[in-house]
Amino acid sequence: MFKKLFGFGKSKKEEEKIEEISVNEETESSEVETEEIINDETVSIEEENKVEEEVADSEAEKTEDIKEETDNTESDEISETEYNTVEETELEVSEKTISVEEVTEDVSVKESTVELNEGREKPTEKKEGLFARLKKGLEKAKQGITDRIDEVLKSYTSVDEELFEDLEEVLITADVGVNTTMEIIEQLEDRVRRKKITDPMLVRDELKSIVREILSNGECKLDVEPSPCIIVMVGVNGVGKTTTIGKLASRYKSEGKKVMLAAADTFRAAATEQLDIWAKRTGTDIVKHQEGADPGAVVFDAIKAAKARHVDVLICDTAGRLHNKANLMNELGKIFKIINREFPEAKREVLLVVDATTGQNAVVQAKTFKEVADITGIALTKLDGTAKGGVVLAVKSEVDVPVKLIGVGERVEDLQDFDADSFTDALFGN
Repeated sequence: MFKKLFGFGKSKKEEEKIEEISVNEETESSEVETEEIINDETVSIEEENKVEEEVADSEAEKTEDIKEETDNTESDEISETEYNTVEETELEVSEKTISVEEVTEDVSVKESTVELNEGREKPTEKKEGLFARLKKGLEKAKQGITDRIDEVLKSYTSVDEELFEDLEEVLITADVGVNTTMEIIEQLEDRVRRKKITDPMLVRDELKSIVREILSNGECKLDVEPSPCIIVMVGVNGVGKTTTIGKLASRYKSEGKKVMLAAADTFRAAATEQLDIWAKRTGTDIVKHQEGADPGAVVFDAIKAAKARHVDVLICDTAGRLHNKANLMNELGKIFKIINREFPEAKREVLLVVDATTGQNAVVQAKTFKEVADITGIALTKLDGTAKGGVVLAVKSEVDVPVKLIGVGERVEDLQDFDADSFTDALFGN
């Protein structure tokens, strides 16, 4: 009764309803407050943005005014200092250019000095390089001569007559020639007997010494000093005469000499054209006539031109018609007569070019040309292409003309001055 009269003891449902009503009222009030806050903030942000835009506009106007004033000031300053600035710039550029040129000159001088020092301080390197090419060019000859000699010597335990017979066979088959081989074997037997050599391998050293002595006889250097010098090249067709002329021209040009070529082989087809190609390749002058012209007339004109141009070395190509010795003799005789009359002061070299791959035919050619010309030296080409390098000994011994040039490859450097010691060492593998 009391609970109902005074409102005590409300039911749970009523209490829950009251709580829901209060919660809803609170939620509505909070939402209203939040909306009001958001609206206030939005208004304040818009006002701030307007203020910032006004400030930015005013600053932009001020900046434009400042730029105009600055531009005017700068233009005035430039107009006043333009001349000085240009002068300073030109001075700076010139100073830098001078410094760069000085540095470049220093570098070039240093490089040239290094090159000169290398060339002066290391002459042995060049010599070793030439020997390496020589050794490589004589590989086939070494296989055909000294390697076979070593095989023979290793197969014997004592020195007897059979050993000398086997060595004789090796030398003959290597194109040393019968006469030269007999001389070598006789000398070898005599040395072995006098020195009482019993070890077959010691025979090799004696054989090498004999070969060196044969090749060392006579002057083997092609000498073009003092200038002017005239070199007359003779030889049959196909032995590499034109190529040898071109390589010689390249060599003397690299030494600083003035070189001229004379195309006096006017009978062989395309001989003049081939020599002309070498003249252009080496940058040398050439005197030539049409095909079939008189060779003597070509040599005559070449001598006149060489004198007028102060040429150091005149190289004359000639025809090699060995099949008709009479015509060959008449032609060469006429050429030498012109040289004697028109160029007596010139140092003269008559080089016979022979092909090492032709073997004993090279010896025959050398003997024939010696009959019709005063040969001063032999250029032995294509030694790198034959295993029968003994032809060097045959030519030197039987023709009694020194070998002055040897070709051991296709490059210009592969045409080398013949050196008996280097050739023997390369041939015997030392």
